[in-house]
Amino acid sequence: MDTKSSVAKLIAQRKPRHALPRELYSNPEVYRQDLEQIWHKDWVFAGHTFELGKSGQYLTLQIGEYPVAVVRGADGEIRAFHNSCRHRGSKVCPEAHGKVAKLVCPYHKWTFELDGRLLFAGNMGQDFDKSQYGLKPAHCEIVNSYIYVCVADVAPDFSVFRQAVSPFIAPHNLDDCKVAFESNLIEKGNWKLVFENNRECYHCDGSHPELLKSYVENLSVAGVGGGDDPELTRHWDRCEAAGLPSRLMMDADGRFRMTRIPLSAGAVSYTMDGKPGVSVRLDDSGQPDIGALLYFNYPSTWNHVLGDHALSFRVLPIGPNETLVTTKWLVKKTAQEGVDYDLDRLTKVWIATNDQDRVLVENAQVGVNSPAYEPGPFSDIAENGVCQFDDWYCDIMQQRLSGNRVLLKSVG
Repeated sequence: MDTKSSVAKLIAQRKPRHALPRELYSNPEVYRQDLEQIWHKDWVFAGHTFELGKSGQYLTLQIGEYPVAVVRGADGEIRAFHNSCRHRGSKVCPEAHGKVAKLVCPYHKWTFELDGRLLFAGNMGQDFDKSQYGLKPAHCEIVNSYIYVCVADVAPDFSVFRQAVSPFIAPHNLDDCKVAFESNLIEKGNWKLVFENNRECYHCDGSHPELLKSYVENLSVAGVGGGDDPELTRHWDRCEAAGLPSRLMMDADGRFRMTRIPLSAGAVSYTMDGKPGVSVRLDDSGQPDIGALLYFNYPSTWNHVLGDHALSFRVLPIGPNETLVTTKWLVKKTAQEGVDYDLDRLTKVWIATNDQDRVLVENAQVGVNSPAYEPGPFSDIAENGVCQFDDWYCDIMQQRLSGNRVLLKSVG
């Protein structure tokens, strides 16, 4: 039996509303299929446009087997390239972030224009045609400051996602932001365990005392519902009256979803006292209590957008049992540290929460690696979000073999 058939068989063994079989969290061949069927085919969140505010600024990321560089060109355009020199393959952009006049390979100094064209290649002779050896482009799309890249030869349609997510994000003016702080955390767990942990707060009471100062999981929207919760609908109505789309929107297979939830009573931000962490607001709604906009896009990102700041999270698999989680705290570009916000106060809740989640994920990975592990059932009350993610994962892996496609739907 070939690898694809073996993985399909493992997926078929999963019981409805149960966690995944052990091998789906730990088997190297399953991990390779995760890369080939999902990460190497889908749109992956790379970073924000305002991180590349000037010509020559770049950021890099590793998408499975593909190193990618995202660069602001001299013409102002943002482009993505395979970060592999056309000479002997060295990474052209070696750092996570940088600014250059030209893209110069550090190995043999082949020099590329910011739009990818090869400008100089020493000792290659008169018959060498530079026009044939520009950097290979990767697909790149932008929506309200979010940069997405896709390394597939043919990228999936981006327009459905753009049309769905943009009305939710646009009122928060994220294009006019900056990164106040960035955290990079390597979690020794499979990327699916990282996302599963994010999709429920069943564990929060015993694990996240800082987060629970302000965050209250709304079980109605953890899975696919929400419209039957009076408190939630009142929150939606109040926010939508202020020009902030709020009702749950998701595509038919649940890959992306957006909704707005209230925070705990009296809280308006993720701080230890629930008060604003930044004095300069992002939105112009005039509504002081807008809760948190939650925005997911599998497989690579979840996001929280509040009145005073936003958090973007990026997930990138490193290996079968290792995942990089990058968190960025976004504030208004004009906000000044020490004047409009205190960095420790702004970041304290999620720095603590991220590290607590790391421990939970790593313990889960050790447990599911055990030959004695047997997938247990999900709670019908508190784990609908986890079930929804696992359903999506299993469905999309099968769909990639059958070629099925899905449409957008609104819920609630």
